[in-house]
Formats: sequence, C-alpha cells, structure tokens
Amino acid sequence: MTARLILQIAALLGALGVGIGAFGAHGLRKMLEETGRFDTFETAVRYQFYHTLALLAVGILLAMRPDIRGLSLTAWLFLGGILLFSGSLYTLCFTGITKMGAVAPIGGLLLIAGWLRLLLAARQL
Repeated sequence: MTARLILQIAALLGALGVGIGAFGAHGLRKMLEETGRFDTFETAVRYQFYHTLALLAVGILLAMRPDIRGLSLTAWLFLGGILLFSGSLYTLCFTGITKMGAVAPIGGLLLIAGWLRLLLAARQL
C-alpha cells in the first residue's frame, strides 16, 4: 500500500467517523439507548478514530521514510482492524445481530498486531 493510498484511506475513515459519530449521537441516540447499544456505538467510533489517526501517522511516516520495511503491512493491519472491530460493532448496533460481536475480537487482534508491527518498523529509524 502506498503512502498516498494510506493517507487517502485515513482521510476517508476520519470523515466517516465524524459523520457516523454525529449521526449516532444525534439522529440515532434514542434508538441506541433504547436497545442498550449507545456505549457499544461510542466504543466503535472511538476506536475508529484512534486507529484512523494511527493509520494517518503510518502514511506520513511512509511518505517521509519509504525505506522503512513493514509500514504497508502495518497499514493493512490497522485498516483490517478498523473494519472488523468498529464495523462489527456498528453492525451489531444497527441490526441487532449479536453474532457480529464475535467478530470484534478478531478486529481487536488485528489492531494489536498493527501496533506491534509499528513497533518493529520504528526500530528501523
């Protein structure tokens, strides 16, 4: 994955995070509270943002230091983690499909792997 693509994905995920967060906090708050899913929704948005910022940092680092090995893999791990962790929680909140909660830990593992891969990449600085 190129630095340009990583930065574009981070920008898109950031914009989506703001939109989804605002929509949930205002337009869907009553429904989310009635179903007991508001905290789950907030966790999904928060983790999306944290890892979007991490993805942004990876893109900037790759643009500045294309010689650092493993940054593309780091980006893929963060992206996969965001999609599986936050995505499964969003799906759970909006559809009530409780089996989606079982996907979140896989996304969480990908996010952890992304941080560990970033640790290895940082050793090359």
